[in-house]
Amino acid sequence: MEFLRTVRRRSVVSEIIYVLLNVALAIAILGVTLATGTPWLGLALILLSKWRVLAVRPRYWFAHVEANMVDVIVSIGTLLLIWLAGQSTSGGLAVQIALTVLYTAWLLLLKPRTLVSYVAVQAAVAVFVGTMALASVSYEWPSSLVVIAMWLIGYSAARHVLVSHSDDDIRLLSMIWGFVFAEIGWLTYHWTIAYNLPFAADLRLPQVTLILLGASFLAERTYTSYMKHDTIRLNDIILPLLLVAGIILVLLVAFNSASIGSV
Repeated sequence: MEFLRTVRRRSVVSEIIYVLLNVALAIAILGVTLATGTPWLGLALILLSKWRVLAVRPRYWFAHVEANMVDVIVSIGTLLLIWLAGQSTSGGLAVQIALTVLYTAWLLLLKPRTLVSYVAVQAAVAVFVGTMALASVSYEWPSSLVVIAMWLIGYSAARHVLVSHSDDDIRLLSMIWGFVFAEIGWLTYHWTIAYNLPFAADLRLPQVTLILLGASFLAERTYTSYMKHDTIRLNDIILPLLLVAGIILVLLVAFNSASIGSV
């Protein structure tokens, strides 16, 4: 019994330390971004927080990097959004604090979940945050870098979902979905439309983020239907298909705003 009490006590202490370290990471990222006005120190903190990824034999490094890519995408994407919000002359601090709170919620509440439904949400958050941050900072980058980054986001999000289903063709399917992201990223790089967010100073929601999020949702529903029934049932995907097609059509036809990077 004494042994069980000791184990339980250590477990509680470990949980407290885990919570404190994650809260400290989120606050530190906000602090160094506010202090320096650049995202570089925050990026260094994020990479340092991932030291355990390489605390194994080198032959396992690639697999560990793959497994942690969704968290890295969300972390770096949030950092960039915090930095961009700080470029505003008014109201930026409130948005930065709100983003920090959301990032803390990601670290403590969503990221540790392992149920298939939560894993799908984690991938969706990576798509949303990653593509929004990328489109917001890359309008002057070479198109090749944008295509590579988009491919990485698509590959990582797809792999994250496929692993939870134990599919035999995880890498192949993930690469294919990465190429879908890369192609759409290349097209939208030359036609970047974004929507103003009235509650977020100097942040804009790129149209490509909504398109890729909708496409990813439809792909996940289609894949889930196939895994359940060994075929794609129209009844399982007709509503998601109509919803996504309708949203994308409305975005492309009716809602065009200023390009990112324009004055």
